[in-house]
Amino acid sequence: QVQLVESGGGLVQAGGSLRLSCAASGGRFSIRSMGWYRQAPGKQRELVAGITSGGSTNYADSVKGRFAISRDNARNTVYLQMNSLKPEDTAVYYCNALSTSTYYWGQGTQVTVSS
Repeated sequence: QVQLVESGGGLVQAGGSLRLSCAASGGRFSIRSMGWYRQAPGKQRELVAGITSGGSTNYADSVKGRFAISRDNARNTVYLQMNSLKPEDTAVYYCNALSTSTYYWGQGTQVTVSS
């Protein structure tokens, strides 16, 4: 069983920055891909950014050029650097990890961007 612990959320003004972290622990098998999803009130959960164990990344169009995902494989930790934040980025951000064929989720961290 993989446990994911997120940190780094909070309240920031529009144009500001935040950095989210997610540390994975436990599990018998290596983690393949990791990523960040977000869910705003009344909306479906959506992919924000993902990264494979080899470092390949993908981003939602809405965050390209503003957000950057990175990963420390030795520490099984994934980061999301969020710059130029907008009020529409306000959501609960969830860390996700794929190990063998099972997806795991963190508990979520709130990001609120004020205008």
